[in-house]
Amino acid sequence: MRTTIVALAALCLSVSAHAQRVLSEADSESGGLMSLTIEGDTTGTNWMLRADGSQYEWVTRQYAWGTGALSVNGERRQWCRPSSVSDGEVTYEWGDALRLSVLRTAVGDELHEAYTFTNVGTSELALTDMAIHTPFNDNYPDAPTCVAGRCNAHIWARGTSSYVNAMHMSGQGVHLGLVLTEGSLRGYEVEERAREKALSNFRGVLSLCPDDMRLGPGESRSVAWTLFAHRGWDDFTAKQLAHGSVVAEADRWVYAQGEPATVRFRTIDEEQIVRPSTANPGHHDVVATFADGRVGRAEILVVSHPDSLMRSRARFIVAHQQMNDPADSRYGAYMVYDNEGDSIYLNDTRNCSRHDRDEGRERIGMGIFLARMYGRYGGDELMQSLLRYASFVRRLQDDDYNTYSNAAHTGRNRNYNYAWVAAYYVEMFRITADKQFLTDAYLTLKALFRNFGRNFYAIELPVDAYTLLLDNGMADEARSLLDDLCAVADAYARNGSNYPRSEVNYEQSIVAPSVIHLLRMYSLTGEPRYLDGAREQMPLLEAFGGRQPSYHLYDIAIRHWDGYWFGKRECWGDTFPHYWSTLSAQAFDLYGRLTDNPAYTARAHNIVLNNLCLFTEDGRGSCAYVYPSRVNGQSAAFYDPYANDQDWALAFYFDVVR
Repeated sequence: MRTTIVALAALCLSVSAHAQRVLSEADSESGGLMSLTIEGDTTGTNWMLRADGSQYEWVTRQYAWGTGALSVNGERRQWCRPSSVSDGEVTYEWGDALRLSVLRTAVGDELHEAYTFTNVGTSELALTDMAIHTPFNDNYPDAPTCVAGRCNAHIWARGTSSYVNAMHMSGQGVHLGLVLTEGSLRGYEVEERAREKALSNFRGVLSLCPDDMRLGPGESRSVAWTLFAHRGWDDFTAKQLAHGSVVAEADRWVYAQGEPATVRFRTIDEEQIVRPSTANPGHHDVVATFADGRVGRAEILVVSHPDSLMRSRARFIVAHQQMNDPADSRYGAYMVYDNEGDSIYLNDTRNCSRHDRDEGRERIGMGIFLARMYGRYGGDELMQSLLRYASFVRRLQDDDYNTYSNAAHTGRNRNYNYAWVAAYYVEMFRITADKQFLTDAYLTLKALFRNFGRNFYAIELPVDAYTLLLDNGMADEARSLLDDLCAVADAYARNGSNYPRSEVNYEQSIVAPSVIHLLRMYSLTGEPRYLDGAREQMPLLEAFGGRQPSYHLYDIAIRHWDGYWFGKRECWGDTFPHYWSTLSAQAFDLYGRLTDNPAYTARAHNIVLNNLCLFTEDGRGSCAYVYPSRVNGQSAAFYDPYANDQDWALAFYFDVVR
């Protein structure tokens, strides 16, 4: 009987593993695709946005998969109304000048697509700013919907070895891969982002952007890729190699000046080792060209040294970002800084969200970073700055420790504020031994639970306050806090992947705090259910990060709204990196240490190193790097001028790098 069951199980696994044909539904009106599914995928996931207005009213047929836009000799054109549609081939024409043929072919379990541009006229054509719509279904209605049927699209659009790995948000089961097989990509674009279009819960319509082309009369150029199912990153990489791509790998993507760097490039039958120079700080492109013409690309960052970078940042905050006017109610606060205006931003001009630029809330990260810097390096000037800041932070609160977003208490009584302020008080106690800070931390946490209950997914809930209370003669307070902390962990374990909606319906900074708190509570109590709860949620957290060969992207969680809410440019679009990606680093580091898995520890280290790109050698910061080539038709790929809330990345650096 047992043999029969095992045999049947093996047969089921075999059927599941091989029933992975990529299926598509074509739309004759636009010539594009309306759905992409995978045979045997029990979730029934459509890997692309439904482009008929039924999923999002603004995603219509002009965004069907394989439609797009380009400029022909400077004149902007779209293709979404074909001149002819036959079996597997769609043709678009622009008068007697240009023809685009889109050929789709099912080859085994794969779907092959080729886009061929032909100059049918008598004059040379310059084709620029091309964007082929590939609207991956990457959006956030709610946690159950995301876990059941949405994907995280990890894009590497750099040259001839470009790809997209669309990972199921559950992190498990079957996933969709796209590998470029002909032509070259210069980047990707994001469209249809706006405040009135699902706020922060819609990543946008994604488009892959081929290199510019010049076509003489009668000349043709093609861009082609293959879509296939796979079972995770290792399987994706194997299939990527099998389709002729070059894979770039490194132990890390950020190096100190003068430190040896190594990037490995490999094809299916050859390998090259490139050792780029790290003599000069900054961004460096690393390229390997193989004998058959295949090219691999990677991006590394060189910094003077992490310690010197953080010292510069600390000096800059104290010298330039602290409010030093005693007549101002914000006296002592660490403020947003405008790097273009070279001055503190007083939040006195019209913007999309005053709360995201005020003197409280996320800016608390500067205080935590500086307190940890003092703990490592000391410094009288730094201590005086921190004490002024501590007085300001207490003024964010009333007598009952209700914690507001600004000193006037006119801002929102926001739940996240409490954990951050309590974490700051904990750090101040560590460096001063003043028990009032420990009392303040305890009463702030009690106010959090009093106001918002024990089912809120707080970021940076300071579990170590319990041990500090216990060790400093506050046993009753310690026991009371432990009851709260355990109740929170019990709720997280009970909820599992059924995360409640927060300021964003479903995001990495909901999953990561759950994993972190469960791991911290397992470390504190030894309760196996907390480790089990964290382990069950780890695949969801890992699915947010990709393995693209760049310090901007490798293991950096997908976020795509912070540049709008917190930046000067108020620009939507993917923020790679964004400092909350270091929450994944915290989770990986804890998990690696508690399960004796050094691979996770190494990944954690790399994430915090990757985030160093948000800081310059002279100590300035940027709240977000908006990564896509274009967003809503405007050029992007820039560091936002506001130094706002990015210093959490440096605060968490100390958690991971000891």
